[in-house]
Amino acid sequence: MPELPEVETTRQGLAPHLHGRQIAEVVLRRPDLRWPIPREIALQLPGERILAVQRRAKYLLLETAAGAAVVHLGMSGKLSVLPPSTPVRPHDHVDIRLLGRGGRVDAVLRFNDPRRFGCLLWQPLGTVHPLLQTLGPEPLSEAFNADYLFQRSRGRRAPVKTLLMDQRIVVGVGNIYATEALFAAGVSPARAAGRIGHVRYDRIAQEIQRILRKAIQRGGTTLRDFLAPDGVAGYFAQELSAYGRGGKPCQRCGRALRQTVIANRSTVWCVDCQR
Repeated sequence: MPELPEVETTRQGLAPHLHGRQIAEVVLRRPDLRWPIPREIALQLPGERILAVQRRAKYLLLETAAGAAVVHLGMSGKLSVLPPSTPVRPHDHVDIRLLGRGGRVDAVLRFNDPRRFGCLLWQPLGTVHPLLQTLGPEPLSEAFNADYLFQRSRGRRAPVKTLLMDQRIVVGVGNIYATEALFAAGVSPARAAGRIGHVRYDRIAQEIQRILRKAIQRGGTTLRDFLAPDGVAGYFAQELSAYGRGGKPCQRCGRALRQTVIANRSTVWCVDCQR
């Protein structure tokens, strides 16, 4: 599933093409994706201008004066800005048709999702969608730091990796980047979150932010189904130190990396370098 850097890469790619554009029509080729598509999407978006393209966790928000369309890419979803004459392919479920100069439709924002694990939902103006209400802070915000992690971890016996992947604690870190950050910080993913001190949480927070920023700069991590809006796969995967490298030599000490399952997710770490 695309993680925060992939979604942020998508947002950055779409924003220049969508900001300020007026929506002419919304074409729904099916009534649902993961969940039913609210009727407000087709009724309230036409005629509105896209004021901003924002991201909250792994959700994209197309903000208008009436409210926001909330989009999640799921496991295989992709948003593309295309000429309106582009032929419709299988799994092209939604078109948001955009007006250009002269009042004619000159582009379409198309949502393709073969597995239909993505979603298109509606957030009325002045409200927060229920899916977003319980989310923790953004990992690249000032609210996410060692003090915050230390306080939220007190008394927790669950592994620290489980803590970092809890969207109520911090959003968008996910399996790949939690694995990489803990490797870089030298902290075992299996260590109880409540037994890690402030100094080590400072290192964890810094590594999460460093790695996420680097992944965004590189265009995200190459996943089987993920492409950026320009159709180019991300290439941060070439720089992964732990994720997906179980049994291979540690890049620091040369010992074979160990692989297990934590919180139902594959986890790789070095028993010598991560304590």
